[in-house]
Amino acid sequence: MVVGKQRTALLAGFIGNVVEWYDFALYGYMAGIIAGLFFPEQSKTAGLIATYGIFAAGFLMRPLGSAVFGWLGDTIGRSRTMMISVSMMVVPTVFLGILPTHETIGVWAPVLLVMIRLVQGLSVGGEFSSSVTYLVETAEDGRRGYAGSWANTGSMVGMLLGAGAAASLTGLLSADEVTSWGWRIPFLLGGVIGGVAIFLRRKLPQSQHFKRHHRERPETSPLIQAFTTNRLEMIQAFLFASAYGVLFYIPLVYMPEWLHDQTGMARHLALQINTGGTALLLLLIPVSGWLGDRLIRRTYFIAAAMLCLALLAFPLYTWLLGDGMWGAIIVQGTMVVILAVPLGSAPAMFVELFPAADRLSGYSISYNLGLGVIGGATPMFATWLIHVSGFTIAPAGMLMGASLLAFTVMLWMKDRSREPLQ
Repeated sequence: MVVGKQRTALLAGFIGNVVEWYDFALYGYMAGIIAGLFFPEQSKTAGLIATYGIFAAGFLMRPLGSAVFGWLGDTIGRSRTMMISVSMMVVPTVFLGILPTHETIGVWAPVLLVMIRLVQGLSVGGEFSSSVTYLVETAEDGRRGYAGSWANTGSMVGMLLGAGAAASLTGLLSADEVTSWGWRIPFLLGGVIGGVAIFLRRKLPQSQHFKRHHRERPETSPLIQAFTTNRLEMIQAFLFASAYGVLFYIPLVYMPEWLHDQTGMARHLALQINTGGTALLLLLIPVSGWLGDRLIRRTYFIAAAMLCLALLAFPLYTWLLGDGMWGAIIVQGTMVVILAVPLGSAPAMFVELFPAADRLSGYSISYNLGLGVIGGATPMFATWLIHVSGFTIAPAGMLMGASLLAFTVMLWMKDRSREPLQ
C-alpha cells in the first residue's frame, strides 16, 4: 500500500475508535441526566440503576457483535466490515440526540433508548478488532505494532472527548438548559465526528493480505475454524484479554472512585489525575507499538511490563494510601507507563496470533469475551472484594494476579512479531 493510502488507513482506523468510545464514555458521564429524562416516574436511584443497566446491556452485546462482525470480516472483507460497524454506531448516536423523552412519548422513550444502546453495543463488538486487523494487515512488516497501536490511541481520544464534552456542557449551560435541550448537543456532535469517519472509510481499499488468502480460504465457517483448528490460539487470546481487561479497568476506570472512597481525596481531583494519566497514554501508546516493532519482540516486551506491574502492585497501592495528591500522581503515572506497553503492542500481537482465514473471528470473540465481560465486571468485583475482605488495597491483589496471568500467557504464546504475517 502506498504511503498516502497507508496514512488514510491509519486515520480511518483511528477515528472510528474515537467515535465508538466517545459515545460510550459520553453516555456513562451523562447517565444522571438521562435517568431523569427517560425514567422520571421512578426514584432517582432506581432511574440511575436503570440507566446504568442499559449502559451495561450495551457491553453485554459485545460478544454477539464479535461473532457477527468476526464472521463478516473473514468472509466479505475487513474494510467493508469497518464501514458497517462505524455506521451502526453513528446512526443510533444521532437518533439518541433527537430522541423524544418520556415526557413526549411516554414508555416508548426508554424502549427506544434500550434499542439504540443494544445496536451500539453490537457495533462495539466489531469495530475495534476489525480496525486493528485492517491496520495491521495493511502495514509494512516492520510497522505492524505502530499501525495497530493507533486503534487504542483512538479509543483513548474518544474517552477524553466524551469526558470533555460532558464537562463543557455542564459548565457552560445552566441545569435547566442542560435538561431541556443541551444534553442533545454532545450526541449530535458525535454524529458529526462519525460522519467524518464514514467519509474516510467510504473508499478504503480491501486488505491485499485478506484478498490473497481469501481465495484459498477453506469452506469451513471461520467461526467453526476458530473454535476447532485454532482453539489453542483462542484460549491464549481469551486468557490474555481477560487479564488485560482487569489491568485496564482498575487503574483507568476504577482508580478515581477508589481514591475518593478509601483515601478521602476529592472526587474532582482524583478525576483530574486520572484524566492526566489518560492524556499521557496518548503519547506513549504509539511509542510502545514502535518499540515492539524495532527493539524488542512483542511478547517479551509485554511479559516484562507485566512482571514489573506484578512486583509493584502492592507497593504502589500502599503508597497511594499515605502520600496524598503527589503520591497519586506518581503512582498513576507509573501505572500508565507500564500499561502503555500492552495497549500499544498487544493489538498487533492479537492479529499475528491467528491465521488469515479465521483471524477476525478468533480475535474478536476472544478479545471481547475477555475484555468486555471479565474486564467490564472488574470495578464491581473490586468493590465487592474490599467489602468482604475489609482489605483496603484488595485491588492490588487483582492487579498482581492479572499481571502474573498475562506474564504466563506471554511466555506460552509463540511470538510472530518478526515473521511475515500468516
